[in-house]
Amino acid sequence: MDEEQKELPEMPAPPRFRYKGFKFLTLTLFFLALFFFLGFSGLEATSSSKVCSSCHEMKPEYYTWKASAHSEVECTSCHTDTVYKDLAKDKAGELVEKLKKQSSGTSAAPIRMPNEIKDSACESCHNVYTREFTPSGDIIIPHDKHKNKGVECVQCHSGVAHGKVADRKMTFLTDLDKWDSKIGKAAMADIKFIRPDMDTCMECHKARKVSTECKTCHTTGMVPKNHKKADFSTKTHGKLAAKDLQKCNQCHKDMSAVPVEGYDDVPTLTKYLNKDTVTDQKKKSHYDYAKDNTFCKDCHSKRPASHTQRWMMDHGNQSAKDKQQCLACHNYQAAGGVKTTMVACSSCHPAMHKGFDKERHPVPLSANQQVTDFCYTCHVKRTCSACHKQ
Repeated sequence: MDEEQKELPEMPAPPRFRYKGFKFLTLTLFFLALFFFLGFSGLEATSSSKVCSSCHEMKPEYYTWKASAHSEVECTSCHTDTVYKDLAKDKAGELVEKLKKQSSGTSAAPIRMPNEIKDSACESCHNVYTREFTPSGDIIIPHDKHKNKGVECVQCHSGVAHGKVADRKMTFLTDLDKWDSKIGKAAMADIKFIRPDMDTCMECHKARKVSTECKTCHTTGMVPKNHKKADFSTKTHGKLAAKDLQKCNQCHKDMSAVPVEGYDDVPTLTKYLNKDTVTDQKKKSHYDYAKDNTFCKDCHSKRPASHTQRWMMDHGNQSAKDKQQCLACHNYQAAGGVKTTMVACSSCHPAMHKGFDKERHPVPLSANQQVTDFCYTCHVKRTCSACHKQ
């Protein structure tokens, strides 16, 4: 046989793991490394604020946070409660799918935090004892004194991240699908919901029995220039209130002994987000305000210096020029159940006097009340005596 035809020597078999234990250990380490990588990725994802946007009901909170000064701070940096930390234990994929299936409607029950944001969360970045604050205008805000008195950060700064959208009725029974970055920016554009307003300060000061005088929180007297003019109280303050009642209400609502309500307009953004048609409440005027606010009423219920004895001779001409001005004090129609503060028109004018109800009289009258000289402290004797004899 030729040498080429000789059989070649048999080649050895490919090398194999000789020990099954070594092979098992290698595979175990590989899967552990893979599980650790996926687990770490899931933990990071669930700790990220992006996962909050996956929840339909969290859209308002997510987009307002994105538009806030805290947009670079992760949700779990402030929401340190264990209920949020527990979410991070789930796998990212499973959690996202769970959140997506949770709700497909346009509205759901409002989400409530189990507990308020703790001071420790804020103090991880802010130190009220060393940080310099830049409040606007002439406001005095001694943060260290508030801290020493037990005032928590969230009591003043509850709107810093979300603009109090729940309190503004922009989350419950609203169309959540309308929420996006544009709406989030619009909601956070009104700084009165971002920063602590005067209502926040006044409510806290009243509850803690701290002075509510202007000088307590302001370096100036806070009296507007137009208030210092000589004719302000007698001629111009009503005209100014008619132009901008909201501006007057900012300060004077806290001067009333009873709550002053019904003078706040429903914001346009709230109307847009509301699924149902918002029925505008009956708009109240500055004349209504003079009766609702006890600070105004205390003055309007007193007889003006201009109302001398001769005033009765000329009051008809004056009322013909501007009857509404008279009704700021003389509410003869008793609209809204508000009783007149002084003499009513029908007390003197027989045409309107017919069917007079004694219960509406500002001074209590007995069933068989007779006319006395006391009646003429308000009523004109010359007019009344034509029918009423003493």
